[in-house]
Amino acid sequence: MADENITTNTAPDGSTHTTVIDRGSSSGSGGGWMFGLIALALIALGVYYFAGMSASEANKNNAVAEAAKDVSNAAQNVGDAAKDAASSASKNN
Repeated sequence: MADENITTNTAPDGSTHTTVIDRGSSSGSGGGWMFGLIALALIALGVYYFAGMSASEANKNNAVAEAAKDVSNAAQNVGDAAKDAASSASKNN
């Protein structure tokens, strides 16, 4: 709603002068644009953060898979060593 201030002055000779001041009819201060830019920046930051999290999750999964493969290879080596020791012990008896 516009805020109007109307002032009427009367001179001694009888002439009048009216002044009208209208406040609130401007188009705005640009606060909407600022809010929109901040919202857009926050959305972009959120997308970047969640994209980084999923890449981190994939790296973690790859590391766990690699560690499991290493454990499997170590178990295979222990099994082969046990088989060789049993074979060697049975030949000596």
